[in-house]
Amino acid sequence: MPRWRDGTGLLLLPGPPGVPEPPPVPLEIASSYRARTRGLLGRDGVEGALLLTPASSVHTFRMRFAIDVAYLDRELTVLAVRTMVPGRLGWPRVRGRHVLEASAGAWGRWGVGVGTRVGVRVG
Repeated sequence: MPRWRDGTGLLLLPGPPGVPEPPPVPLEIASSYRARTRGLLGRDGVEGALLLTPASSVHTFRMRFAIDVAYLDRELTVLAVRTMVPGRLGWPRVRGRHVLEASAGAWGRWGVGVGTRVGVRVG
C-alpha cells in the first residue's frame, strides 16, 4: 500500500456483481499528525469522506454531527463499520490500519459493509 500525503482524492466503491460501479466519492486524506488530529472537528458536515491514515480508532468528542466510521486493514478491506454520535470513543481494531469517516448514513447509501474492498485514487 502506498503512503499517502494530506490532500484530496477519490474513494472508489465496488458495485454489486453485474451492475456498473457507482461514481467515485470525493475524498480528503489526512495522513499527517496535525491533519489526523483535526479530522472533522469544527465542521458542520463532510462532503464525501475523510481517510485517516494511519489510524486504528477514532473519537467524536467536540464534534457537531454523527458520522459513519469504517475501519480498514492494509488492503483497504472493511473490518468493521459503526455509526458514532458526538461524544463517543471508538474501540481500536487490532488489524486496523486506516479509518474512513463520512456523514451518518453514508455507508448504507454507498453499500459499504464488512468485507467491502474500497480503492483510493489520489489527486
